[in-house]
Order: sequence, then structure tokens, then C-alpha cells
Amino acid sequence: MHTLHGPIAALLAAALTAYGLWQFLRRLQRDRVVADTPLAHIRSAAQGYVKVSGRALCEGAVTARAPLTRRDCVWWQYAVTRAERGPKGETRWVPVEDGTSVEPFVLDEDGARCLVGPVRAEVTPTDRKVWRDGDLRYTESVIESGARLCVLGELRSHSEVGDINAATMEKLREWKQDQQALLARFDTDHDGRLDESEWEAARAAAAKEAGAQNLNSDITRTSMISQPTNGEPFLIGPLDTRQLENRERIYAGLYLILALIGLYACGYALTHAS
Repeated sequence: MHTLHGPIAALLAAALTAYGLWQFLRRLQRDRVVADTPLAHIRSAAQGYVKVSGRALCEGAVTARAPLTRRDCVWWQYAVTRAERGPKGETRWVPVEDGTSVEPFVLDEDGARCLVGPVRAEVTPTDRKVWRDGDLRYTESVIESGARLCVLGELRSHSEVGDINAATMEKLREWKQDQQALLARFDTDHDGRLDESEWEAARAAAAKEAGAQNLNSDITRTSMISQPTNGEPFLIGPLDTRQLENRERIYAGLYLILALIGLYACGYALTHAS
């Protein structure tokens, strides 16, 4: 049986080496993306992959609250686990409940604003609390309102000029209030009612007027940063550009050390297999 331990250990060590090298190369690539993406201003940022910074604010008048501590925040994540004894007497933490906020929040840079949709983002919180109550352990992470953040993700914008169908119906309801004027304008056969073709003409005229009014109304431009579609990193955190770059390099170095440890363990297992 001993003769099998060496090859099996070598195989496991080789898998560890491969994983470490893969993560090392991945982190190097992420570092290049972070470093090569210039910091843009929200007011003038073009659509696509961007790096922006600003203060995190709640969208709308209602302030978000963390589920466990009820702290004001723009983003939260929590987990509740229970301590249980394993078959060898060891303590295992079994998940009981967890959750992560998905609501967008505002990123404000000197009055210029965009939304940040945090779904599937790699978030670095501004504060994290861990405490125990009996056999339960509670963990809660938040991004506090007003925190200075750096965000890398894909900026998408769209312009809204209102709902043409709703505006058309509203125009028709307005015209129906004056039946005499409506009949005078669209009752072409003068029979005192609007038949199907005449009503269609009225609807078309209402749609035309509603469309013209809509084009002259103020255009609202909504911008949101969310998960990139091309696989670039989606990062949210209270870090500046240099800190983000340093973090990626530190992780890359740690994974390289892990790969070297795996390589050494693989060689040791093979040379001592007998």
C-alpha cells in the first residue's frame, strides 16, 4: 500500500502546482487590466469598460440597512453558521442563512452620478463584523454610505424619453373630454359617431402628437456600471488605483509561492516513492 502513497501524493501536489500557476497568471492579467485602464470622470466616461471613483450613496430617499446590525449602508452581505461536532470531535461551521444585497447604489463624483449594480461584483467592504451568540456565528460586511470607492466594470447608458403608448392613451383620454371637438375632427361621414376607421385615424393623430411632444421633452440619461460581458474583472472597493494594483500583485505572489510549494512537494513525493 505504501508504494501507492507516493504517486497519489505526487498527483495531488501536481494539481496544487497547476492551480497555483493558473491563479498566478490570472492575477497577473487582472493586474495589467487594472493598471492599463485609466481613471475616468463619471461626467465624461464613455460606454464600455471603465475605472471610476466617487462617494457611495443610496439611490432614492430610503437608506439601506444591513440585515443583522441595522447599520446604514449601500451594500451588505451576511452569513449565519452553526457550530457542530464532526465525527472526530472537530468543530464544523454549518451554514444556516446568508444573503447579499442586489440593489443598485449611486456613485457620486462632484455632482456627476451613475448607478452601480453590484450583482456578481468582487466587493471589498468598508467594514466587517464577526460575533458569536451561543453556537451561532454571525458575519456581516457592509459598504457604508458616504464611503469613497473605486469601481471597475462595464458602463452602459440609455436615454429615456417616456412611453409613447402611455402618452398616446393619455392624449386620447384628453380628447374624449370634448366629444364635439373629437367628432368635428374625425367624424368624416358625419353620422355622429366614430367608426373603426375613424377611430384608427384619431389614434394615429394622437400618437403623432404624443411623439412630437415626447421628442421636445427633456431626455433622461441613465448610466449603470455592472458586470462586464467580456470577462474583465468587476471590482468594487474602498481602494485607490495604486492599492488595487498592489493587491493584485500580492495575490499573484502568494499563488506563485503556492505553486512552488506544490512543485517541491511533487518532486519530494516522487523521489521518496518506494
